[in-house]
Amino acid sequence: MILAFSPDSPQCSRADCRADATRSVVWRNPKIHSADRRKVWLACDEHVEYLRSFLASRAFPVTVVDGVSDGSGVALDEGAR
Repeated sequence: MILAFSPDSPQCSRADCRADATRSVVWRNPKIHSADRRKVWLACDEHVEYLRSFLASRAFPVTVVDGVSDGSGVALDEGAR
């Protein structure tokens, strides 16, 4: 089965979750990404803390912002690892 992505209804990035995304979990892996690089996982209200904690437990700088974002202009809390 091929799943289509619709930018009009972005979905949570948590495995097997199809809920609408309400937040953006913005992060980077400092071992492979430069300081200006941002990765984004989208999250529903139920999974936002799970996704944030998963990344933080790996010592990745991570910030959660409301809404769907591409991560540009989002400051990462480098000390909250």
